[in-house]
Amino acid sequence: MGRVVNARPAGKPVLGVMSHDNLLYVLRQHSKEIEVFDKDSYKLQRCITVPELISGNDMIACVHNRCAYISDLTDKNKCLHRVGLPDGVDVTNWPVNDKPSRLSVTGTHSVLVTCDEVRKIKEFRTDGKLLRQIELSEDVVSPRHTIQLSSGEFLVSHGGPNDPVHRVCLIGSDGRVVKSYDIPKGSGTQQMNFPPHLAVHRNGFVFVADINNQRVLLLSPALTFVREFLSREQLKWKPLRLWLDTDRRRLYVAVNERKGGNYTAGRVVVVSV
Repeated sequence: MGRVVNARPAGKPVLGVMSHDNLLYVLRQHSKEIEVFDKDSYKLQRCITVPELISGNDMIACVHNRCAYISDLTDKNKCLHRVGLPDGVDVTNWPVNDKPSRLSVTGTHSVLVTCDEVRKIKEFRTDGKLLRQIELSEDVVSPRHTIQLSSGEFLVSHGGPNDPVHRVCLIGSDGRVVKSYDIPKGSGTQQMNFPPHLAVHRNGFVFVADINNQRVLLLSPALTFVREFLSREQLKWKPLRLWLDTDRRRLYVAVNERKGGNYTAGRVVVVSV
């Protein structure tokens, strides 16, 4: 299992976590600000304001372009915000034209947006130009998060709270499933119940946030079960977002408390990998 080395104090629910250089960035629900912490002391350094942000849903860092991207899923916006790092300069945004869900950055420094309602992956350049969009096959229901591999193929987690099938799939450039981790939805050792977010190690192993089972699973590069990496007892709350810093051997997990159907509090758990 992973070893928890730190857990930040609780605050509003956390919908995005990432790191860049020596700083850790945290996005909270219904906030126009990104909290910026020192990665060693975990002390708050400052907050970055994103003026037009309404309902941030995920956040990702691009080291090459020295910026962060935030998906905004309100019907009014349906856009991506681009924020210069580390100081929040050059804040811009552009429309996605579909509701954007989770984000990732490719090896060529573009940003991938998973649009779950229309089963599409959209790829944008850092200036907002749409490079391509991939329509996913009908058996990829409610896609949540997409990461492009060095092979050019994509890992996609899919399945929402009310869907019978929850999978992590390898997807080709044509949007069709090549292979998948395909276990019936449930709470057994190797089962998943709502996998909204992924992180991929440079060695190909895949971390999967398993919200309703309150744990993180580890899959092999061949998409076979390895072990439960983080348990319900370690996380306490529901894991919603993952960020892997392979250089520092740290996995940052945004966990949230849920009561009455709503997230009420959140914090970041820091794990040794």
